[in-house]
Amino acid sequence: MRMTMDDGVGLAVEVAGEGPGLLLVHGLGGAKEDFADHVPTLARDHTVVIFDHRGHGESDNPTDPAAYSLDRLRADTLAVADAVGLDHFRLLGHSMGGMVARGIAIDETARVDALVMMDTSAGPIPGFDPSLMDIACDVALTEGKQALKDLLDWAGALTTPAYKRVLAARPGYPEFEARKWAGLSEIMWGTIARELAYQPDDLPALAALTVPLLILVGEQDEAFVLAGKLMKDAIPAAQLAVVPNAGHSPQFENPQAWIAALTGFLAALPAAAR
Repeated sequence: MRMTMDDGVGLAVEVAGEGPGLLLVHGLGGAKEDFADHVPTLARDHTVVIFDHRGHGESDNPTDPAAYSLDRLRADTLAVADAVGLDHFRLLGHSMGGMVARGIAIDETARVDALVMMDTSAGPIPGFDPSLMDIACDVALTEGKQALKDLLDWAGALTTPAYKRVLAARPGYPEFEARKWAGLSEIMWGTIARELAYQPDDLPALAALTVPLLILVGEQDEAFVLAGKLMKDAIPAAQLAVVPNAGHSPQFENPQAWIAALTGFLAALPAAAR
């Protein structure tokens, strides 16, 4: 289905299953199909909602940089939940999606029954120099998407052995990655990525939440493993699941371990979070 936000931007949305709401929020450069392999399993006992952020996939690509911000993506996510009738829900955010999700959990605590922070952080990414992102954002906004792609391919920041393995071994995966890139707005990338680089540290606010929390991360995703451990240290009640033989996208790189960790967490939620 297609949903129109209050500023006129259309988002591509899919809903499957019945049961407690489960919103799966993809990351920068991702798409709703990042979770498609696992929707049938999750939809056995959840109302699963996936969607393309603005500037991604099959959703609209506004040309005004002012149409993009983390706050705007949070508003979009809540609007999607409202449109499908979810007053409250379980929320998983991947990478940038986790940065969207944590803001929702902090600001709309009563609506979030459980939070999964997947290969993401509670603030600035550990060890990352934001000035490098400034360079990439300037390239995106002034030189275009091909120049940005050349730069990102050269940097290879998230190109782990697990990613290379899936890229080489899974039929259709290179084409899938190419489709995601084709649907991406360079204006969105150049605007949002800069905000990600200079985001505030929400760890104290996240640590104050009482919502059940799973930190889920691929073991080869080194910066986000460190970010996950920082969250776990600050939130003793949180669960930390490190997925072996996986990098930044463990749902593809070790799908059995990833879905086992996620469904185990969801199944064990207290009755108040169901």
